Amino acid sequence: MAGDSKKVVYAAMVGNGLIAASKLAAGLFTGSGAMISEAVHSAADTSNQGLLLFGMKRAERRPTSLHPLGFAPESYFWPFMVSIVIFLLGGVFALYEGIHAFMAPPEEGAEHGSFLANYIVLGVAIVFEAVVFAVAIKEFNKVRGERPAVKVFLEAKDPTIPVVLMEDFAALLGLVFALIAVAMTDLTGWYGYDAIGSIAIGVLLCGVAFLLARETHSLLLGESASLETREQVVRLVEADPAVTEVTQLLSMHRGPEDVVLALKVHFDGSLALDAVEGAIDRIEEAIRADLPEMKRIFIEPDSDYDAAQDPLVDPVARAATT
Repeated sequence: MAGDSKKVVYAAMVGNGLIAASKLAAGLFTGSGAMISEAVHSAADTSNQGLLLFGMKRAERRPTSLHPLGFAPESYFWPFMVSIVIFLLGGVFALYEGIHAFMAPPEEGAEHGSFLANYIVLGVAIVFEAVVFAVAIKEFNKVRGERPAVKVFLEAKDPTIPVVLMEDFAALLGLVFALIAVAMTDLTGWYGYDAIGSIAIGVLLCGVAFLLARETHSLLLGESASLETREQVVRLVEADPAVTEVTQLLSMHRGPEDVVLALKVHFDGSLALDAVEGAIDRIEEAIRADLPEMKRIFIEPDSDYDAAQDPLVDPVARAATT
């Protein structure tokens, strides 16, 4: 999964870097505020891909005495920073550029470069963005399998591909806004259309930033493993002959492939202590064999526990007791 994510990020970084340079050149040549806003948008996307790669690298560091569970949450922190960059460097700048252009339009008769440059750059940019978006969609579909796309997108524990997908979708939509703004300005000679295009791009980017912040914020707080994964854990544990039932299950994603799992398990009361210890070792091995993302597993024997009376107990474990 990490390799697929990096492939998507590298493709997006190269594409956005080339697009940003071409947009900036065209914007400066023609004086188009919408093009300059789009150049900043692409530059922000390029820096964001750098942040994603930086976070993925830092998340791979080995645990230390200060951080004994490792650095997996870095995979969630840096995508959250991406949302801030999109908002400040992309959305706010585009809004400022659009409002400024609307309040202070170019003087009549002022010289501007040919709109042809804008059309060429926008056309090439749309092709590049479409290719990058297609790569992201392909990798997303590999992860998705047969599951509904919206469900997988909203419940993703690895934010990298969803972040790139949202950025690329916003980039394509922003290019459409810029193309419409440039075309209307070219046809009518009124530069207010160009300003409106910049404002539309700014609103789009602020909206994308909000959605990304919302999703990554939830991951930073610590989301549980998926319902399917939790049900699988219960099945694996209760398949052991020493286990009577799972009475409590708590899980938390610290990273896309790093889950902390805590269990309270009711063992056969006739077993000796060494037999219970052996059963715990077997259970841990069985869970890790099927679910390698379970990096930390804590199992506590439990004999006098009523899951139905615990409001914090995982519903999956509660269902297993009824």
